[in-house]
Amino acid sequence: MSNLKKFVIALILLVILIPASAFGYLYFKLNTVYDDSADTKLLNKTNYKVEKGITNILLVGIDARNMHERSRSDSMMILTVDNKHKSLKLTSLARDTYVNIPGHGMEKLTHAYAYGGIKLLVETIENNFKIDLQNYAIVNFFSFMDIVDALGGVNIDVHKSELNELRKYTQECYELNTNPKKGSLEFVTSPGYQKLNGYQALAYARIRYNDSAMGRDQRQRQIMQALTTSLKNLSITKYPELVDTILPYIKTNMKPGEIIKLGATILNIGNFDIKQLEFPVEQYSKGGIVGSDGWVLQFDSDKNLPILNDFIFNDISYNKPNY
Repeated sequence: MSNLKKFVIALILLVILIPASAFGYLYFKLNTVYDDSADTKLLNKTNYKVEKGITNILLVGIDARNMHERSRSDSMMILTVDNKHKSLKLTSLARDTYVNIPGHGMEKLTHAYAYGGIKLLVETIENNFKIDLQNYAIVNFFSFMDIVDALGGVNIDVHKSELNELRKYTQECYELNTNPKKGSLEFVTSPGYQKLNGYQALAYARIRYNDSAMGRDQRQRQIMQALTTSLKNLSITKYPELVDTILPYIKTNMKPGEIIKLGATILNIGNFDIKQLEFPVEQYSKGGIVGSDGWVLQFDSDKNLPILNDFIFNDISYNKPNY
């Protein structure tokens, strides 16, 4: 299954937001996602900026059918838990960004994971975007439909212009869904706010040809926000089932205690309106064919990197006229 969508890493956010009433059960289960084969404090120490009260976690979505299979990282985001400014932030990294991958030269960012796993991907992001990353979480794409169904669906505003593409992908996603409880195939036939089940939500996120890449990213972020809202409204009795559904699809170098502490920080922040940034920004990047590398996104680092730094560390959202 190609063309992974960035929404998959929203599952990590679901894990760390599960309320404290599930603490004991969650702590026990979190041991299953800890990646003890990794160099847990990885990742090479850098001289890039870090700041007390601000935690950055690289969230990676993969399209492999199991957690040990090597594949491309088609979804990459930096989740910023900003206790200093009391906000949550999400930076989406364009998979086709043209970067220097150590040992491989100029390539698409998405290739770094396939070449050298999480360590090379982190090193590539650090070197090209000048940001220190010590935490990561890897999420498998195939969990998405099960998660949405475990949450009872997600509420999405479907536009009329999206209906034809949504119908086209719904059949395919229904066939991908191996859950015996998925029921009969149902299509979304009208626009407006409505609750989508797992295969419908996946189909919505996979819409590609209706508009631009930015439009796809907006749909994926809408799904992520809807997942967070569904979690907040979930009955306490459903927590164990949700944890059991999510965790087999996740690997992280954060220990259970670190995840619990991070979850407590997020709950203390209390603001689930996630600020978002597409990086590199459209104003200072340009897509085009580069030799055998195909279509890539080249970016002006002198213009883009200050925007990223301001967003993550100074809580300044990108505003085109100001740059």
